Amino acid sequence: DFTALSGGIYSSEWFWAKALHALRENESIRKDAYAIIEHCDWMPALLTGRLRPEEVKRSRCAAGHKGMWAEEWGGYPSQEFLSRLDPLFDGFAGHLSNETYTGDIPAGELTQEWAERLGLRKETKVAVGIIDAHAGAVGAGIKAHTMVKIVGTSTCDIVVTPKEDMKEKFVPGISGQVDGSVIPGYIGLEAGQSAFGDIYAWFKHLLSWTLQGVEAGEALISRILPALNEEASKLTVMENDPVACDWFNGRRTPYADQKLKGGLFGLTLGTTPAQIYKSLVEATAFGSRAIMEHIEKEGIEIAEVIGVGGISLKSPYVMQTLSDVMGVPIKIAATQQAGALGAAIGASVAAGCFDSVQNAQKVLVQKHLTVYYPQDKHRKVYDVLYNRYLKAGIFMQDFR
Repeated sequence: DFTALSGGIYSSEWFWAKALHALRENESIRKDAYAIIEHCDWMPALLTGRLRPEEVKRSRCAAGHKGMWAEEWGGYPSQEFLSRLDPLFDGFAGHLSNETYTGDIPAGELTQEWAERLGLRKETKVAVGIIDAHAGAVGAGIKAHTMVKIVGTSTCDIVVTPKEDMKEKFVPGISGQVDGSVIPGYIGLEAGQSAFGDIYAWFKHLLSWTLQGVEAGEALISRILPALNEEASKLTVMENDPVACDWFNGRRTPYADQKLKGGLFGLTLGTTPAQIYKSLVEATAFGSRAIMEHIEKEGIEIAEVIGVGGISLKSPYVMQTLSDVMGVPIKIAATQQAGALGAAIGASVAAGCFDSVQNAQKVLVQKHLTVYYPQDKHRKVYDVLYNRYLKAGIFMQDFR
C-alpha cells in the first residue's frame, strides 16, 4: 500500500495527482513531458546547474509527504503501479532518482551565471529544498512533543517525534509521516485544515457584499473583522451557543475529503453577527483540537503549540480561543518569516556553519513573542461545544 505513510489517503493537491491532471488536460504538455519535478527541487537544480531529472537531488520532505516515496518500498511507487493508475504515467518513474535528501544537505554550488546574477561567490552552497510549511516549523523552533501550527488562510500542522517512539506505527488520516522531512533523525508528521482564515474572510464578504465596488466601501469593509473580534471577545461562552462545522473548503485532516461542506447550527432570529463569528472561530479551533487528538491517540504526545503566520500575530481573540479549546499553551513565534528562517537554518548546516539543525536552531531561532494559556473557566463548556461540533460533522457527512 503506497499510501500507508501518507495516512492511508492521497490528496488531489499532491504530486502525482497534479501531474496526472496536467497530462490529462493539456495536450502540449502530454506530448512533450519528459519528467515531473517539484518546485522545491527545481529551484536548487536551476541554481546549481543539475537540470537532468535523473541527477536532481530530490527533497525527502516533498517526495515523502507528496510523492509516496518511502525507504520501505525502495523509493517512489513502481512504474507498474503508476502505469496501472494511468497509462499516461508510462516511463515517468524511470526519470526519478529513488534517493532523496534532507534539507540540510548541499544540492551543489551556484553556477557561474547565477553567482553573477545574484552577486554571490560561485562557491556558495545551495541546500536541498524543503516544503514551505516544514521549513516554517524549523524556523519557529520545532522540537519533539511540540506542534507548529502555521495559521493563515488555511493551516498546516507539523509535529516531529523520535524514531524510537514511532517504531512500526502508521498514523492514519494525516498528510504523511516521513523520516527526516523536518529534522534529520526524527519522523516528521504533517496535518492541517483546508480553511481557517478563509472562513473568517468568507463571513466578512457575506456581510459586506453590498459595499463591494462602492466608493469608500473598502474602508468600511476593513473594519468588519476587527469589530467582530472585539464584540465576539465580549461574549460569554455558553453550552447552548451556535455551533459551526469548519469544512467550508473540505477537510484535510483527519482523513482528507475535499467534497465535505461546512455548516452553521443552532441559529435563531436573535442570533447576532458576533455570535455567528464566534461560532466560526470556535469551529476552526475545534478542527485543530480534532487533529491534535487524532495524533495523540496514536501515542504521540503534544505538550505545546507554536503559532506562526498572520493570524497568530493579528488576532489575540482567535489565538486565545485556540488555546482554550486545545487545552495547551500556544507560543507565538517571534519571526514573521519562519519559512525563510527555516530554509536559512538548513542552508547554514549545508554550508558547514553548524553541525546539526538543532544546534543551528539554538543560535538562530528567536524567543517567542507571547504565550496564550488555556483558561480553565472555559474548559467544561468547550468540551460540551466540541462534542456538539463532532455531532455536527457526522450530520454534514451527508451533504457532499
